[in-house]
Amino acid sequence: MYVLTCADNTLYTGITTNIERRLKEHNGSKKGAKYTRGRRPVTLSYKENFENRSQACKSEAAFKKLTRQQKLSHMKNKTEHGND
Repeated sequence: MYVLTCADNTLYTGITTNIERRLKEHNGSKKGAKYTRGRRPVTLSYKENFENRSQACKSEAAFKKLTRQQKLSHMKNKTEHGND
């Protein structure tokens, strides 16, 4: 799971197996999400690794239900205390 900060300071969350490729897609190709295309450039703010796609999807779904402040707190706490 990864979280991007867009140029308009909004957050975008997704999952991928190749974060470098996906970040390039978000910033410079039509393969990037429609949401991020109008909000470039985007920067990687957070990433978290999971054992499998199912776990990543569940985590992404739960993360998306959080408020912006809860998301920022989650990212800060995981970064400070290790997220893997």
